[in-house]
Amino acid sequence: MMKPKLLIVDDDESIRTQMKWALADEYEVTLAEDRPTAIDAFRATSPMVVLLDLGLPPRPANPDEGLETLSDLLAIDRFTKVVIVTGQSEKENALRAIGTGAYDLLCKPVDMDELKLLLKRCFHLTQLEREFHQVQAAVSTDGFEGMLGTSSVMQSVFASIRKVATTDVPVLILGESGTGKEMIARAIHQRSGRRGGPFIAINCGAIPENLLESELFGHERGAFTGAHVQRKGRIEHADGGTLFLDEVGELPLPLQVKLLRFVQEQSIERIGGRSTIHVNTRVVAATNVDLKKAMLEGKFREDLFYRLAVVSVKLPPLRERINDIPVLAKAFLQKFAKQQNRNSLDFSAKALRAIQCHLWPGNVRELENRVKRAVIMAEGRYVGPTDLELIDDAAPTTGLTLKQARENAEREVVLAAMQRSGGKISRAAEELGISRPTLYELLEKLGIDRGNSEEKVEEKES
Repeated sequence: MMKPKLLIVDDDESIRTQMKWALADEYEVTLAEDRPTAIDAFRATSPMVVLLDLGLPPRPANPDEGLETLSDLLAIDRFTKVVIVTGQSEKENALRAIGTGAYDLLCKPVDMDELKLLLKRCFHLTQLEREFHQVQAAVSTDGFEGMLGTSSVMQSVFASIRKVATTDVPVLILGESGTGKEMIARAIHQRSGRRGGPFIAINCGAIPENLLESELFGHERGAFTGAHVQRKGRIEHADGGTLFLDEVGELPLPLQVKLLRFVQEQSIERIGGRSTIHVNTRVVAATNVDLKKAMLEGKFREDLFYRLAVVSVKLPPLRERINDIPVLAKAFLQKFAKQQNRNSLDFSAKALRAIQCHLWPGNVRELENRVKRAVIMAEGRYVGPTDLELIDDAAPTTGLTLKQARENAEREVVLAAMQRSGGKISRAAEELGISRPTLYELLEKLGIDRGNSEEKVEEKES
């Protein structure tokens, strides 16, 4: 396995040699003594991290040469993490370096244990940023209404959308609250022959029962108290397009009967009306409840279920998309940071670790809201766990038993290995130094879904 590349720029030969000797076991180290050799070495080796002295010749007593070198390096590759290592510890110089784009600053003499820990964080963060940039470039032309997802489960969802969008059959989207069911519905509409028509959404659980019928089917003038004018319902407004029935499991049984007739016959009657109105509307429904259980309990009609679920698309919860979590987080950060004119804002290593360890019960919606809040609350250049209102699970915590602390640490390590391996069990197990059966047991014990594993299919086929 190739070592990560590290460039050390310092005018003191003894310091360069000492650092190389201390770091050569873990990194492929390249040395440079001034700005020209640093630029040449940087272009030749493309290191992910640079250790840079501010006092460089021909003006070693002045930080300007080092700051100009910093600017040049970041102009070549903005993802590189540059750590300033200098004897010039004045606050003004440190602020200038951080303002120019340095990731961190260490003062000489350097504590090697501190430096090694910082380097690991830098390499990990740089790798995440590069992967995110590659993914962003890959999905920018995907056309799924801005949805991001490189995990195998989301690629399967996108494949289902491609197939079902070109038909006119009803679709039932299943998934927990906050997983993005309306975005899936919009993607189906946009990829269908109805994309030139309206997309009308209604949340069946958010409208009082006594108003829901009128909202869906419309009413004639004088149909009930307060009906002063004729009014079309959402179904009619969706004529020629798509009607999205969100939380369809919340529909009262009497309305389920009327909806069934509409789905079967593509016709409706307004409240208080006597004439049949024909509509050409495609139905896409969504729910976060178990409709089969609701049918057994008599709360949802079986005939309506099978009419709506001609094709079912199941959206996975965010905790089953571990590879997508940092990608989505970075995308939300860029979006909201741009809105607040804070384009240089980034996640700290602790924030990324907390994001990866959190179970995300509120799914993508929770992630989006937490990042939006963090952009507002962050005071410096980096978003921390507290800005996200998350706990850094790797940090010492009080009130935990030894077993709970151990499980938190295991979860962090296993999640990180699964992310780096792309969800592949064999590769993650090899990295962790355990067998595949042991890793399966760990995943089950820690409540980590292994549905992302591409090997799961391979194992069944072999």
